Amino acid sequence: MTDSSNNSTQTRRIGLASAVFLVIANMLGTGVFTTSGFSLADLGDRNVVLAAWAVGGVLALCGALSYGALARRIPRSGGEYTFLAETVHPLAGFLAGWVSLFAGFTAPIAAAAIGLQVYLGTALGTGDGVRPEWIGTAAIVLAAAMHAVRVESGLVVQNAAVILKLAAIGLFVGLGAYLTGLRPVPPQAIAPAFDLGSFAVTLVWISFAYSGWNAAVYVGGEIIDPDRNLPRSLALGTLTVTVLYLALNAVFLYSAPVADLVGRADIGAVAADALGGPPLRRALSALVGLALFTSISSMVMTGPRVYMQMAHDGLFPRIFRSGDVPTNAIALQAALAIAVVWSTNLAQLFSYIGFMLGISAIATVLGLLSLRWREGPERVPIPGYPWIPIVYVVGTAGASMFLVARKPDEALFGLLTLLAGLPVYAAMQRRSSNRV
Repeated sequence: MTDSSNNSTQTRRIGLASAVFLVIANMLGTGVFTTSGFSLADLGDRNVVLAAWAVGGVLALCGALSYGALARRIPRSGGEYTFLAETVHPLAGFLAGWVSLFAGFTAPIAAAAIGLQVYLGTALGTGDGVRPEWIGTAAIVLAAAMHAVRVESGLVVQNAAVILKLAAIGLFVGLGAYLTGLRPVPPQAIAPAFDLGSFAVTLVWISFAYSGWNAAVYVGGEIIDPDRNLPRSLALGTLTVTVLYLALNAVFLYSAPVADLVGRADIGAVAADALGGPPLRRALSALVGLALFTSISSMVMTGPRVYMQMAHDGLFPRIFRSGDVPTNAIALQAALAIAVVWSTNLAQLFSYIGFMLGISAIATVLGLLSLRWREGPERVPIPGYPWIPIVYVVGTAGASMFLVARKPDEALFGLLTLLAGLPVYAAMQRRSSNRV
């Protein structure tokens, strides 16, 4: 097993409220403001798209409850890297950390930055010879600067932004529901027959929108009273965001004719324009900007903790070992995310991220079940056992298999990412042996 003892020396300064806000900030980002336009193009029916969001919420909650049980048993930083290294094998932990580097944080940060560009590009005049990628780049650099100095100062700014974001989303949902109720629902064409494959691929995209429900486990070594606060933060954050997602998507999907929403990455802006014209569209764009920036900020904070932990365990270059603030790892995270911003698009990122995060989370929940089998229910209690973890594993695995069939290029790229970690692990092992 990997030695994660260094986590015991970390300062525990993140309380329950900050941990919940961290989960919410990680979850409430690009996906909810962009995914439904793509999903509507595949499914063709508002009700089916909304049902997919509900199913995604159930799976996310099952995952959060499972991770909560594991976090109670292993209350240390590092997320899937630490969990799999402890429950399965150091190689499994390393590969989970390797996946986190690319699909867990780099690609989602880039996706949030690209979403920011989509919503704010026109408002900031990027059509006049200014590349929209500079918006995303600036957001990533600002978030990295915030968290590279002191944890407390970054948390204060982030918590305040999350509170403001929740209040603004609640106001928009209430106003949207009121305005939608004043007029007939725009009709949609006859919906195509239900296609399980398309629904499953949509569920993978939506799983990306829900990703982040596990955010608090990446800073488990810094959370006060982790046995109590870690599981609660995962469950409370996930439940809060699930309710918000269903409410937001109901407003988006029923605000305008389906033809105006299909395939739109800025579906929220289209919906706001249909409901309240340019003023409401501008207000929503500002809200999305705030939401996506807090999402970028929270991932820039949590992701580098994984690489710092790997460096402490000798499975990542020593330069990324540091004190309480993983400054070098934050710089690496920012640089990789900026590179992705300038080289890809949202639809490709959704499939890649959803597939890779699904594999990593499935392995982690299976590690939880293995740990319970070895140590017994008294030492590893799991809420709703065995159904909660089984529902998560079966649902996520089923959706991933359909994505492999429908989107083989993204799935293949994900598997190549995983395989690329093997020689890196071997090299780091040799390096550690040579030091001894």
